[in-house]
Amino acid sequence: MKDNQTENKVVTLHSLGWSSRRISRELHISRERVSRIVASNSDKRDTTQEGQIKQKTDRVSKLDPHKSYIGDLLEKYPNITGQRVFEHLQGNGFDGGITIVRDYVKSIREVGSKTPVRMVETLPGQRAAHDWSDYNIQFTSKEPGEVTKVTFFSYILGYSRRQYVSVVEDKKQETLLRELIAAFIYMDGIPREIKSDNQKACVDRWEPGNPVYNRKYLEFATWYRFSPQTITPGNPVENLRVERPFYYLERSFLNARKFKDTEDLKCQLQRWLTEVNDVRIHGTTKQRPIDLYTEEHPYLQALPKNHYDTSHVALLVVNQESCVQWKGYLYVVPQKYIYELCPVRITEKEVIVYSSDGKQLAVHPLAKSGQKGRYVGVHQKRGKKPVLPISDVISRLESFAPEMARYIEQLKRHKPHGWGYHLRRLLALKINYHTEDIMLAINRAQDYNVYDAGDIEGFLKNNSESRYSTRLSIKPRNNDYYNEY
Repeated sequence: MKDNQTENKVVTLHSLGWSSRRISRELHISRERVSRIVASNSDKRDTTQEGQIKQKTDRVSKLDPHKSYIGDLLEKYPNITGQRVFEHLQGNGFDGGITIVRDYVKSIREVGSKTPVRMVETLPGQRAAHDWSDYNIQFTSKEPGEVTKVTFFSYILGYSRRQYVSVVEDKKQETLLRELIAAFIYMDGIPREIKSDNQKACVDRWEPGNPVYNRKYLEFATWYRFSPQTITPGNPVENLRVERPFYYLERSFLNARKFKDTEDLKCQLQRWLTEVNDVRIHGTTKQRPIDLYTEEHPYLQALPKNHYDTSHVALLVVNQESCVQWKGYLYVVPQKYIYELCPVRITEKEVIVYSSDGKQLAVHPLAKSGQKGRYVGVHQKRGKKPVLPISDVISRLESFAPEMARYIEQLKRHKPHGWGYHLRRLLALKINYHTEDIMLAINRAQDYNVYDAGDIEGFLKNNSESRYSTRLSIKPRNNDYYNEY
């Protein structure tokens, strides 16, 4: 143990001319110790402060032959990561470790000043965050200088920093919900909180101090039992946990890498997520995301048996061309359902048409934007006689209300030769008017013994609102056509 008082006596007595033997006897210590203390004191006194610092001896490094190549990479891609540099060097035969590569890149790169930001850590399974980011990418399959805007979706677990990234076509709410479901499946679980920015897909508006979340997004959150969170307006640093990984994606994945097209981009992205992003040492946690994920996974909520249906459902009328219209394209439906109000489910890839009782009538691929031709599907060949028999017309009219059956019988007695025409014309009113309004007009007609479909249509035009801003003109071709029964 070092004894400062003994050392002081040894040095003092030695300066007075005492021999090592005499000092040893006087202080009851060995002569070797006396010699060490005297030598150490002389060395300290004779050495300057600069001389006390050991000079680093240059040694031959495995990296030396590659330093010129690293300089070229940094000049071409200023923001490239040490991981990407390491991958390039491996392709050139470098068999060293990644640490010396990162240290060297850090030593020669200029680092700007940074403003410290406090990162709030969360518990395992507590929180995740998601966001979008756009990049202009030059695909090798296109002309030089012709860039393509590519949108990335990112979802990251707050504790482990494990990330799911995908390429999407747009930033619509349906896309967001589909990608969140894909992320839940990828992570095999759901956190208890999910944080986003104030995008319209999640937040409708802010009232004093509180966000008003979108109704469908809240419904989605309830389905998966997580609490939606959002950042405070004007304080984007609250979302750094998902913003920073985009910066890493840009530097580690997009930098110094070439893509043939979108499909090639997606394939390389999937490999990068598992082979690089999952197994890198994270700058904050100092651990691999995949290792921390194994700790976090037991705390994630289990996936539901059935996932949320992200498709859009609309009620559309089958028009006189035996089609339902969606975003400018006509999807063919069996002709017997002309004038029928049908539920239509629009998914990411398909348009599915159902009858009013839930029977699936037609499935068509969703028309792509710019697709040639207005029709999707093939019309059935139509003969001279209508496909819709008069018995079906009567059945549909009777489904309006129980009192319709009595009106049909009275109409048959008053119009013995043209009742079929009038019944078909009454059914055609369903395209422009609500069933309740049609029955109101028929009940009034029955009170006044009116059995002409034209009079009922006139009453509706004057006393009820059309279902559409512009009335659709659906008229029989001729009396003979509609009198067949």
